[in-house]
Formats: sequence, C-alpha cells, structure tokens
Amino acid sequence: MNFLAHLHLADNSKTSLAANLAGDFAKGNIDNYPKHLQQGIWLHRQIDQLTDSHELTKDLIAKFPKSLTRAAPIIVDLAFDHMLAKYWEEYHHLTLRQFAGNAYDALDACEQLPEKLKLLAPRIRSENWLEAYKSKKGLHQTIHSVAKRISKPEIFQGATQAVDKLDIEIEIAFRTFYPQLMAYSRIWARKTPAEYL
Repeated sequence: MNFLAHLHLADNSKTSLAANLAGDFAKGNIDNYPKHLQQGIWLHRQIDQLTDSHELTKDLIAKFPKSLTRAAPIIVDLAFDHMLAKYWEEYHHLTLRQFAGNAYDALDACEQLPEKLKLLAPRIRSENWLEAYKSKKGLHQTIHSVAKRISKPEIFQGATQAVDKLDIEIEIAFRTFYPQLMAYSRIWARKTPAEYL
C-alpha cells in the first residue's frame, strides 16, 4: 500500500493519519521516534508485512513481466492506491478531495515528523498527490516520479504498459484484499503493544 491507502487505513482504524504515513519514512527501532508517532509507525509496518506476504498480492506480482520483478511490489502498491482513489466513494463517507484536505492538514499540524516526510509534505499538498491517484494518467505520472527518485530507474522500464495490461487483475486483487486489510487494521489498532500507546 502507498500513501493514500495508509492514510485511509489510519482513518479506518481511528489512529493518527500523519503517524501512519510517517511509517514510510521511519527506519529502525520504533522507540527512537516520538511517542505520538509510535502507534502509527507500528501499524504501518503491520499493514506492509501483511500486504507483502499475502497470497493475493504475491500472485499479482508474479503476473508482471520478468523484467519488472524488482519493481513489481512497488508498482502494485501504487496501483492499489489508484484503485482506492478510483472507487473512493465505496470506501469512505467523505469525498476524496475532503479527505485529502484533512490528510494534508494533519501532516502540517504534526510535530517531529521524520525529516524526509517533513521536507516532502508541502509538495504532497501543492501537487495534490492523493487526488492525482484517481486517474490512469495520475498513476502513470506517479510511477514515473517514483522511478526518478531511485538509483536504478531502469527497473521500472515498461511499468505503465504493464499496469494497463493487468488492469482487471489488479482490480480483482484489490477488491478482494483491501476489505480484509481494513478489518485487520481495526484489529491491530486495538491490539497495539502498550509501549507504543
């Protein structure tokens, strides 16, 4: 799952939006981070672990061309955010625009974010990353943007063509897996280790 899904799952589990997003930028021991971020980072890691190990996502990743083996898990995360944005009204009572505004405000208001997220947050808002996921064009732009930020962008060669070709398979996997992940996130929020609360 990428930014939009992690924020949605934070809202779904009634935990901190900013802290859950911080999980993408928080490395190492959770104890090294401020108390108000710890539950979100822990929850983010549970979500990533289940997503990476689930048969549905593993089967979907296996459908990508061999040349995209290294990039496919990242591409699937981005494509799942696209599916969530595309069918947003089925998963949340607010519009995507309203939710995105709330998420941007939560990031702005949160103190002691990991440095990389703190630097990126103004751009996330100004370029409206969360709403951009809704269109196929936005998904393609996000894939290109991610490719530019890594040391070996060539591992994403052919990624946009692959997501277009696998559109139905991605939607089936998302629609099957995501409701499970929503249920798990609520359970994990209740079962967060006491030291992270």
